[in-house]
Amino acid sequence: MATDRRADVTWLGSLIEGSGTIRSTTSGAIGEQAVSWAARSEDATGGKTSPEELIAAAHASCFSMALSAGLARAGTPPEQLDTSATVTFQPGEGIVKIALTVEGRVPGLDAAGFEEAAQGAKANCPVSKALAGVPEITLEARLA
Repeated sequence: MATDRRADVTWLGSLIEGSGTIRSTTSGAIGEQAVSWAARSEDATGGKTSPEELIAAAHASCFSMALSAGLARAGTPPEQLDTSATVTFQPGEGIVKIALTVEGRVPGLDAAGFEEAAQGAKANCPVSKALAGVPEITLEARLA
């Protein structure tokens, strides 16, 4: 069964001077969030988020789910996975890189097995597939 998720955003003004608000999401879990061009293109975000930060959160969580599922199917369910995704945005070009890192506690699995499972999750999680047009997606996987 397919599921739909929705986010509603209002943007006011021009790209550079304007700003927006993520008003609502299907679950309500995100709550209202301010977004701006500066939050996308400068180091100082001013407490506002960006599409890239939201993509990073989506990618890290999807990858973690895919890795957990794959490890469990292989008979070595994880105790814990700590994942981060760093999305690099270049104004004028778009998203140019995503760097995934994961550290896992997986009883009964060696480093090579963990690396193999992590590479499989990177290749097959739905968000990775949606982001296939990103020029570079890297992965660093290690056991705790």
